[in-house]
Amino acid sequence: MFYKQFFDDKLAQYSYLIGCQATGEAIVIDPMRDVDQYINTATREGLTITKAVDTHIHADYISGLREFAERGAKVYGSDEGDADWKYEWLIGSDYDYELLKNNDEIKIGNITIKAWHTPGHTPEHLSYFITDGAAADVPMGVATGDFVFVGDVGRPDLLESAAGMLDVMEPSARTLYKTVEEFKSLPEYIQIWPGHGAGSACGKALGAIPETTVGYELRFNNSLKSATSEDNFVKFILEGQPEPPMYFARMKRDNKIGPKLLKGLPNPKRLTVAEINQLAGKGKEVAIIDTRERDQYAAGHLPGSLLSPLNKQFNTVVGSYVDEDEKMYLVADEHQVKEAVVDLIRIGLDNIEGYITPADLRVYHKLGGKLDTLDMASFEKMEALAQQDGYVILDVRKGSEFSEKAFDGAVNFAHTRLFNRKDEIAKDKTYLVHCMTGGRSAVASAYLKREGHNVVLVEDDFTAYMNSKVTA
Repeated sequence: MFYKQFFDDKLAQYSYLIGCQATGEAIVIDPMRDVDQYINTATREGLTITKAVDTHIHADYISGLREFAERGAKVYGSDEGDADWKYEWLIGSDYDYELLKNNDEIKIGNITIKAWHTPGHTPEHLSYFITDGAAADVPMGVATGDFVFVGDVGRPDLLESAAGMLDVMEPSARTLYKTVEEFKSLPEYIQIWPGHGAGSACGKALGAIPETTVGYELRFNNSLKSATSEDNFVKFILEGQPEPPMYFARMKRDNKIGPKLLKGLPNPKRLTVAEINQLAGKGKEVAIIDTRERDQYAAGHLPGSLLSPLNKQFNTVVGSYVDEDEKMYLVADEHQVKEAVVDLIRIGLDNIEGYITPADLRVYHKLGGKLDTLDMASFEKMEALAQQDGYVILDVRKGSEFSEKAFDGAVNFAHTRLFNRKDEIAKDKTYLVHCMTGGRSAVASAYLKREGHNVVLVEDDFTAYMNSKVTA
């Protein structure tokens, strides 16, 4: 059996290519939208991808299932859950497809992939037992999707906290408890191949190790250990979950009704100085995404541009602040443009029209082009300013962080929720924006400034400052 795990570190997402060398067939589990990465790997291994399957209707990225269907592969989705949890783009289509229920099987040469209904994260969720029939008659592993991770389980609150469904959080948690009880009966040797790793918003304590076993998780996974009773589990699993990015609702919608087909990667053009001049006057009409570090952005950026450094938070930030229909322009080094484009199309942001390099920005400025700056302050200065009329401390950390320790009088909006809550932020105040060390507050400050607010970015270490106050 051929096995390869793929990992996208910005979405913290795992997908799997499994092949039978005897027949040359292969299947991909939970593919991302840019499916060429799997096809190229399969080709190098002498395999042909004939099938693809999702564990559930994903909320954090665009699935590649439709791309594989378009290329002639047979695709599989869940037929569990009620009518609200069906793949609308598949049902009745001309694609070669099959919808799976609990215990249904997929064959890839000598390999059997057996569906296991594991609801709780979502009602239709399936996990897949993998048995290599050439070597064994029992499963060696299970692709658990968003059911069990290393160190955690899939959160049951996303349908309510991200997708906007009402009064489903606690019932989903109770359903998840029943699924966890089934998990406890699995042989301890079975390998767990999760759908996400550390950094994903699909759980609160995911580990960075790419694989685990049933036995290890039963011993050390606190979410599983909390399942001493249904009530204990529900309380533990719903407590302290971070606010998910609001673009999750759009991902869930698109994967359900059918994501747009990719016709090759977008190929943005490099703008001339004259075109940069025209772009600088468009303000909020387009999304200018500056991928530089925050100190460079603060020192000089195009008016109205957003900040989103090309790090592990890139998809989360852009997905939280940019609408799917907006035209986008990147400020990025030449060698990073393709990386940014791939990241964006993975969350359904395809309208990438052009890009500007930092060198282009310097030439534009040298020739008289206008740049904006971002005011910055320390925590000490922030507290002094907060005593004056018209200043408000805005804490953009997670709600759980804010409830643990915060400045007196501060208001809290998680940085991923500003887009949806912008009408709650008054225009006649100056906001002193902080987080833990300045990363989240920097992107939030840039967004608020684009929206017409007066902001000061607090560039400081929250923990160190609070500790210094205690010991002073």
